[in-house]
Amino acid sequence: MFDLFNGFYRGKRVLVTGHTGFKGSWLCLWLRELGAEIAGYALDPENELDNFVLSGLSATMHDVRGDIRDAAHLNRVFSEFQPEIVFHLAAQPLVRLSYEKPVETYETNVMGTIHVLEAFRRTPSARAGVFITTDKCYENREQLRGCREDDPMGGHDPYSSSKGACEIAISSWRRSFLPPESGRTIASARAGNVIGGGDWAKDRLIPDCIRALEKGRLAPMRNPGSVRPWQHVLEPLRGYLMLAKALWHAPADYAGGWNFGPGSVHTVGDVVNCLVEEYGAAGSEYTPENAAPHEAGLLVLDSTKARERLGWETVLDLRRSVALTADWYRRSRTESAAEICRQELAEYIQICKKQTDMEKI
Repeated sequence: MFDLFNGFYRGKRVLVTGHTGFKGSWLCLWLRELGAEIAGYALDPENELDNFVLSGLSATMHDVRGDIRDAAHLNRVFSEFQPEIVFHLAAQPLVRLSYEKPVETYETNVMGTIHVLEAFRRTPSARAGVFITTDKCYENREQLRGCREDDPMGGHDPYSSSKGACEIAISSWRRSFLPPESGRTIASARAGNVIGGGDWAKDRLIPDCIRALEKGRLAPMRNPGSVRPWQHVLEPLRGYLMLAKALWHAPADYAGGWNFGPGSVHTVGDVVNCLVEEYGAAGSEYTPENAAPHEAGLLVLDSTKARERLGWETVLDLRRSVALTADWYRRSRTESAAEICRQELAEYIQICKKQTDMEKI
């Protein structure tokens, strides 16, 4: 498989928090293909159909189960593994659950992140850290102009506001303890609304639709007109990997916050209609909820900084992103999830390589 990172990750000790989750499992699969030595620190997977379980990742990495709220355990893992690069993805990631469990959401997302920041700064081998937050960390005024990295942090719901608080903590730790001139520093990555195979989280659009379609029902849509920066999971992961490499080589140039979002945005209805067509399902239905908790109607990211300074931009349009997603769910019932992931990753890398080659002409 072609290496987009010119062998940078081969042999590197990389620690991923949240490796049993949707994005974390795909990141570890990619790191494995790149030849990294990987350690993961996370809670147990949510269910036996999760990508982490089906793709057999546990047997190919240092798989540690733990809670990022447990600082002592986390510090031991850092001390024993001595990571060189850290990707922090562990979180309570659901807006609607944050209304039910606001304190737990803050404990996990804010204090958990601070525990990872502390473990990172106390581990001399740790040289580059990418802390993943969300596009919802901004004070979203629902404008067509996308949120930029220097816009104020905020958030209406407990999840979004907890991630805004994370960003403030990350910035403080970077300026107080991990300045770029020290040769080891951190950055934050803001992306959201990713789709792809192996996600079974509750109250997420694609998993909710797949569960309904597999039961012969119509795909549900709570808010068909809501606009989000939808993208395939491999798109921001490529950005995270590019950012960590850049931090390693030029910390002063790449420390700070980075947006990773698509060039165009689409409604919930657009995504569901594509999924219904690609999955070969009967159709969709509008399922409004009375007294539902607040969710933003419009969320747009401006990723100019990543495009101009990292050379990152999305390469898959909505149709191809949904097609890859539908293909994973359809095939994973009868085929090896590990092989499906490897094939989709290889296809994605070839698309990236082709685009890069075209830019050199």
